[in-house]
Amino acid sequence: MPATRESTAAVIVAAGRGERAGGDRPKQWQALAGRPVLSHAVEAFSGFGRVVVVLHPDDMEKGVAVLGGQVTLVAGDIIDRVLGALDPGLAAAPALPVTDALWRSAEGNVAGAVARDGLFRAQTPQGFGLDAILAAHRAHPGGAADDVEVARHAGIAVAIVQGAEDNIKITWPGDLVRAERLLGRDMDVRLGNGYDVHAFCAGDHVTLCGVRIAHDCGLLGHSDADVGMHALTDAIYGALADGDIGRHFPPSDPQWKGAASEIFLAHAAGRAAARGFRIANADVTLVCEAPKIGPHADAMRAELARIMGIGFDRVSVKATTSERLGFTGRREGIAALATASLVKA
Repeated sequence: MPATRESTAAVIVAAGRGERAGGDRPKQWQALAGRPVLSHAVEAFSGFGRVVVVLHPDDMEKGVAVLGGQVTLVAGDIIDRVLGALDPGLAAAPALPVTDALWRSAEGNVAGAVARDGLFRAQTPQGFGLDAILAAHRAHPGGAADDVEVARHAGIAVAIVQGAEDNIKITWPGDLVRAERLLGRDMDVRLGNGYDVHAFCAGDHVTLCGVRIAHDCGLLGHSDADVGMHALTDAIYGALADGDIGRHFPPSDPQWKGAASEIFLAHAAGRAAARGFRIANADVTLVCEAPKIGPHADAMRAELARIMGIGFDRVSVKATTSERLGFTGRREGIAALATASLVKA
């Protein structure tokens, strides 16, 4: 039966101290692209039936906090190749052929050349049939460099699959720098800004960032005139280089008269998701003398987060006045500025 992610368990050995990597903590807990190295390793195993992480006793509490018993997993080509090679055999591991010249040294000098024919650089992950590798470990005297050595000692043939230059082993401080560079190589981060203005008109409430607030006037607009949500929607469109609200929802179209601005924001968030982006954070500033925004800011954050499908802690709503200057200072209307950042998921 072919090996699949669902039928395979991944064991990530992360109990070492990794002192050669330097730093003030073991290498698996050092930051790489903003989170621990270990979390990147765990994410590499997409949809596996079980992921087991082996930790040092001193790191158990930290492991629970970082991994939380639940992880988002992402596939990798090397993992697929290892799983594919497990179908006909009992073991497989990735490797790259040695292409550089190899020297043997003596007292700091070159003592001779070593033939590189048939030599490979071992990589991970290494895959094995559970029963076979379990029996091999139980029979092994100890001291093996890796599981491939244990398997070969038991007479298990280990197939070599194609590795990758980017599949690096983090051992020295420079390896963390290289890994950081590799992870950031294909990163696509977008920033967008939005700005909107609506004048006051007769009414008894305003709707700001999805929250209805009692007021002695309303806001004039073709839709519900939610100035904050309009600015944020335009910020997302701007990050996508995808026009603005007027392009997607023309004010000349009667179907949008009085429409809830949630429709616009959800549309922008959906277009971002369809292009493979997640909304990393959003920041909205409302400029007005009245009404008071502070008492409603958290409710606004919660509503914007719900519509965009992101965490409450990724949304900011704040307010300022214009020191009684300009149209907002004269209480003729409200302005809003917004910034949104998108990251390729």
